[in-house]
Order: sequence, then C-alpha cells, then structure tokens
Amino acid sequence: MAVHDPDSKIRIAIVGGGLAGATLMNALMKHAHLDANIYESGAEFSERGAAVSLARNSQKALSEIGPDTRAALDRAGAVNMNSSRAVIGAGPDYGTTYLEFSHEQKGKVVHRAALLRELLEPVPRERMHTNKKVIQLIDTPDGGIMVRFSDGCQEQFHAVIGADGVHGYVREHILGANHPALKASFAGFWDCRSLVPMERAKEVLGEEYFREARQFGWSGPGGFLLHDWCNNGETVQCAASMVMDDTWSPENWKRELNREKLEQAYSSWGDSPIVKGMITLLLENPDLKAYAQCHHGIDAPTFTKGRACIMGDAAHAMTPWQGAGAGQAIEDTMILNALFGNVQDPNQVNSALGAYDLVRRPRTQKIVASSLGTGHLMFGRDPTVGLDVKKLNAALSSRWEIIHELDMKEHIKEALAIMEG
Repeated sequence: MAVHDPDSKIRIAIVGGGLAGATLMNALMKHAHLDANIYESGAEFSERGAAVSLARNSQKALSEIGPDTRAALDRAGAVNMNSSRAVIGAGPDYGTTYLEFSHEQKGKVVHRAALLRELLEPVPRERMHTNKKVIQLIDTPDGGIMVRFSDGCQEQFHAVIGADGVHGYVREHILGANHPALKASFAGFWDCRSLVPMERAKEVLGEEYFREARQFGWSGPGGFLLHDWCNNGETVQCAASMVMDDTWSPENWKRELNREKLEQAYSSWGDSPIVKGMITLLLENPDLKAYAQCHHGIDAPTFTKGRACIMGDAAHAMTPWQGAGAGQAIEDTMILNALFGNVQDPNQVNSALGAYDLVRRPRTQKIVASSLGTGHLMFGRDPTVGLDVKKLNAALSSRWEIIHELDMKEHIKEALAIMEG
C-alpha cells in the first residue's frame, strides 16, 4: 500500500452492521474509486428497538448524501409527523400541552428494521460480511491498517470506520483500554417499547390521538410515555421510560417487565388515563423488557487514531430525549461521504479523518449533554421547573435549535476546507 496505483481503489472497512454502518455503506458504495465492505459480528444484519424519529436535520443530511439514500426512508414506510406534541400526563394539568413542534419542524418516524433493510438492499452481497467480530486493529509499516477477526482471518485496508456501537472494539483501539471516556455509562433512565396495530391503539387510547399523524410525549413525575406512527401508518410505537433506581448495575442492565412492575413504576402518576392505556399496549409485546439507557457522559478527546475512526453510537452514544441519536449518525455519514468522495490517494486518509474529527466531535458531544439535560426537564427532575407548564415551555422551547438549525452544506464545506488545508 506504500505506492498507490491510481487505477486501484481505496479500501475501507465499515465495522458494524446497524443503522450507522448501513447508512455509510449505502453512501460509500456509490463512489467508483472506493472499495467499501461492511462487517457485522452477528449472524445477520439487524437492529434492536422499534421505531426511530428523524428530524429535519437528518432528512437534510440524507438529501446531501444522495436521493437514493433519502428515498430509503419512504421505501421503509416512514410516516411524516404533522407535529410532535409534549403534554402533561399526570396531576391537575393532565392533557395540557407544554411544547409542540409543527410545520417545518416536523420529523419522520420509521421502523428501524425496515430502514436497515432498505439501506442494505442495494449493497452487493459480496460486500456484506456476517459473523465477523473485530478483535484487533494493527497499523502496518506501509501505512495501511490490518483488521483481525475472531475467526482467525485478517484483511488489510486503507481506512477502518467503527460503527460498532457502545460495546464495539474500535473505540477501545482509538482511546485505549483504560481511558476514562472509553465506556458508555448509565444515563439514569430505563425504557421499554412495543409495536401495536393502529386499530388496537385507537381502541385502547382513543380515536382522538390518531386523527392525524402526530407524535405524543407525556411527562409525569420521574417518567415519560410516548406514542407515534410507523409502517405507513399501520403501526403505532409505544414507549415508556422512568428514572432508574440504585438497583441497576452494569451486570444488570435489562430486566423483565409485567403489569405489576409497570404499575408500580408509574404509581406516582396517580389515576392517569394514559398510563392505564399505555401499560395495556406495552404488554402486547410478549418479550417486554426494560433496558438501561447509556450515553458517553465523558467526552472523548478524539474520534480518530491513524487510519481508524468511530461514528454513531460508537463515537457519541446519547439518550433519546431530543430524538437525535440516529440523526447524528446520518450527519456523520454525510461528512464521511463528502470527505472520502475526495480521497483519491491513501495518503489523504489521515487528513480526511482529521477533518471529520474536528467538525463532528464538538457538535455531537454538545448534543449528548443537551439530550441528557432535556430528559431531566421532561421528567420533571429540574427542581426550578418541575412539571409547571409555562416553565417547561420556557426551558425547552429553544433546546432543539442546536440540532435543527445546522446548515448542512456549510458543514460539508467546512470539513472539506480542513481536509484540503
């Protein structure tokens, strides 16, 4: 790899086959000068979780990546929310709206597995590899990077991009096994999810919540409930989340749920109609579990090392309280796609990854912190705000500007200027 043949391609390994890696693979495969392959440690490409919300910044980033990638949203049955409404779910202000995003701020909700399927559908099968767990990355004397897999195989690349989530190896390679920012930590919340048919949701919660495509979030003491649409409006996602107590531990990060446990968790909400209905719908998931939410609460000093970088949850895992996690992975893809679109020689890889780090790390780490603070507000955990409708509106109404208002074209231009400078 020391002397690059201009007729040969830049070889890129994408580690991780979830939404982040699939979006990047979908983007990079369209460049004739790149030879990108995607490696998944499991037996198949899959996504845990139900639906994901993509705000306007995510949609604009997908458009910058390319129309075919943006079209995957529609093929996956994404539903355009007419608004996202946050209301009080308990107490004397029950049902009162304290925040609403509508019109140009509306987002799309899409089933994770459906979007993953559509992103990977055009990828040549010979570029998709399962049962490939990365156990070591080694810089080679000629400037490349060797990837070693648990099955004993190894391959050499010009660049490795880690999209392998919060428990993946690539972050450890970049930061070191003992770095304080290495591991994601509990963010202080747990959540559970269920998908139910639209007609069943109407029957249980009431027709009034489904007259138009609207995402509802319900705030109460120490907790939150959410319902929205996906699968072309045929399915409703139901989600519940509460503040974690001190019985959770790294060895005990998920637990079974039943009616008794859910009713106990939401007992402080009193005789709340939405709690009763949502518990009924949540229990229609036969494998309902509570999962601890994790985030990278300590900022990493870098997302890159040599010819390797991290993206998505591997780089900046965050809580879901501003609906930004998947969108930030898409923005990562947008920047990496623009940079590698201009990498014609392996010697440019380091400058491309350096530019990626300089533009993406500060933005994503700010959003990690903002999302956590937003969660505390929406759960009534800020002692100066509580669940007061006017105070919640004042505290929350501008918090999404940092996410939604970014000029994507300028973001790309900044990254390319750094790379070329």
